[in-house]
Amino acid sequence: MPKLDDPNLLVGIETGDDAAVYRLGPELALIQTVDYFTPIVDDPYSFGAIAAANALSDVYAMGGRPLLALNIVGFPIGKLSVDVLGEILRGGAEKAMEAGVLIVGGHSIDDNEPKYGLAVTGLIHPDLVATNKQARVGDDLILTKPLGMGIISTAIKREKAPPSVVNRAIEVMSTLNRGAAEAMAEVGVHACTDITGFGLLGHLYGMTRASGVGARIKLSNLPILSEVWELAKEGCIPGGTRRNYDYLQEKEAVGWDPGIDETTRLVVADAQTSGGLLISVAKEKSRDLLSLLETKKTPAAARIGEIVENASGQIRVEL
Repeated sequence: MPKLDDPNLLVGIETGDDAAVYRLGPELALIQTVDYFTPIVDDPYSFGAIAAANALSDVYAMGGRPLLALNIVGFPIGKLSVDVLGEILRGGAEKAMEAGVLIVGGHSIDDNEPKYGLAVTGLIHPDLVATNKQARVGDDLILTKPLGMGIISTAIKREKAPPSVVNRAIEVMSTLNRGAAEAMAEVGVHACTDITGFGLLGHLYGMTRASGVGARIKLSNLPILSEVWELAKEGCIPGGTRRNYDYLQEKEAVGWDPGIDETTRLVVADAQTSGGLLISVAKEKSRDLLSLLETKKTPAAARIGEIVENASGQIRVEL
């Protein structure tokens, strides 16, 4: 991609942030993002809702308010009933409605397998943008959804996930990050990113590198759905999760305490879909943020670690 040089482009592609932000005036900026993927659950309505929540999350991660969206659809017209597509779109539309977002059109193509997502436009004050490059030494790290969605999605594909686990995963993935974003805006934070395909460690590494700091994570503080551990031991590890782990190993991005086995490491590196917000907040504001997150009933409200000095961005995972 060519390097962009525009004083009004407040957030571009340089640090791999969640969305682009363009200043329209002294008090108004535009947020732009897009995300779509293939089905991760069997129910088409739930797939549509999860895909929409995932796309909207990028705007919430910037601290903004999503406003408009466009559907992006790939669908095998000759293989699946159009009623399936209708349910996907209904799931996305109702999730957007919950967020107060208008889906005003979109584009579709005939494709070999279903794909769905949204291009989303949001708004924010230029001075209130939460990027991934302002984490500060001494900050607490707060996570707002549990981990393990990639492992559960793989278990669903292999028909190894019990219905109760499937239902819990759908509930988590289809939950909007709106409440977390509202809490973040009310308290005031230094940095934020949402946890998606690169997993907790990959997105945290993006934050630490961009900010010129390191991080320390407490394994015992991580919110992980209890059923994930057994599914991981059974080998339900997504290819994306293994690629995340291999990348982090290659970059020497993560130091692990002795005694943390490979299965545990893969769980911590698990590729997420529609994960929570990872927030870097001043330690003196951490308690207020956690309290607000609990009030807004986010799927998790966990202090998982802190930002430390380390110019290379390295992360330490402790037992």
